[in-house]
Amino acid sequence: MTFKISDFRFKIGALVLAMGATVHAADWPQWRGPRRDGISAETGLLTSWPKEGPRQLWTISGLGEGYSTVSVAGGRAYTQSQRGGRHYVTAIDVNTGAKAWETAVGGSFNESRGNGPRGTPTIDGSRLFTLSPDGMLACLDAASGMTVWSQNILQKFRGSVPPWGISESPLIDGDRLIVMPGGRDGSLVALNKADGALVWKSGTDGAGYSSAVIGEFDGVRQIVAMNDSAVVGVRADNGQQLWRYTDVSNQTANIATPIVSDGRVFVSTEYESGGALLKVGAKSMSEVYFTRNMRNHYSTSVLVDGVLYGFNSAVLTALRFSDGEVLWRNRSVGKGSVAYADKHLYVLGEDAILALVEARADEYLEVSRFSLRQSRYPTWAPPVIADGRLYVRNQDSIIAYDIKAK
Repeated sequence: MTFKISDFRFKIGALVLAMGATVHAADWPQWRGPRRDGISAETGLLTSWPKEGPRQLWTISGLGEGYSTVSVAGGRAYTQSQRGGRHYVTAIDVNTGAKAWETAVGGSFNESRGNGPRGTPTIDGSRLFTLSPDGMLACLDAASGMTVWSQNILQKFRGSVPPWGISESPLIDGDRLIVMPGGRDGSLVALNKADGALVWKSGTDGAGYSSAVIGEFDGVRQIVAMNDSAVVGVRADNGQQLWRYTDVSNQTANIATPIVSDGRVFVSTEYESGGALLKVGAKSMSEVYFTRNMRNHYSTSVLVDGVLYGFNSAVLTALRFSDGEVLWRNRSVGKGSVAYADKHLYVLGEDAILALVEARADEYLEVSRFSLRQSRYPTWAPPVIADGRLYVRNQDSIIAYDIKAK
């Protein structure tokens, strides 16, 4: 559903009821924020930055390797990383940058394009859910880091580690936890979030690198997920597959998160594929359009006032959501990722350049930019905006910036 920022706080409240979690409007409790759409409801933020960037509040380093970004809730930021052959979940005090706790929840994952975890922790009330690249799913106590339960979903559902590792961030739907083991005994599964017991399983496709989202279509609540072969919609209550779309799937890596709005779903991939807008019903799906002008690679577009802002390969592009018309293109910071808050796009390039861009349908208007320290690997973790702070994860470190207007 397209929406205006003025009514966003109401929708956040509805999400809180749906998730059964204590989530404040200023929090960013999961992958891509409260609605999994890359959008923050915050206002009163800086409209330009100094040449060197916003004021740094703190920096924490020594986290280890990984492309995990942060989730923020209850005065803490949570992330995942790898060092010394172990996969860790770390809680950080948002005021000081000090570690509150750290828990090892899996083994190592090594790959030439970067080692360590790819997913981001999901906060649901007093619990935290995390998935490691080797399929270890864990439920932790958010206050202490103690393990409540854990299981390897690849072993349980006969899945296998894809070439770049399991990369999704777990999804909470009421009492259910949704993950994709991509196994012969279940491609997409719902587990009881209290103890990890199976609620339902669906399909046999291999795992993609995408994270699932929730949508309601003609009164039917659905989980929309992209596996290694297709985008699928399944009933949220029992896992019945209702529709399947294969035209944006490629043979390399399906990564971007589906975007749900007003009975429609936008999906996109790179590797000479493209994007598509789908009209979804209670049991059906039809293609509205297919475009090669929005090929999201490792990042996902944001939808603001009927316009998709995202990376068509390495070019930042504004695309009209309803019909796929390109409104503008700009090289911007090079290939990157994007988040939105307070009428601005926060655009982070993989070469560690961060820009503030007005979210305008008529032109690309960059307000500010600055460079961060570049690490050995690309800066692929998307920026996070929470409670007047901007968080940037760059492999071993996280920097928190003060972006509140004075």
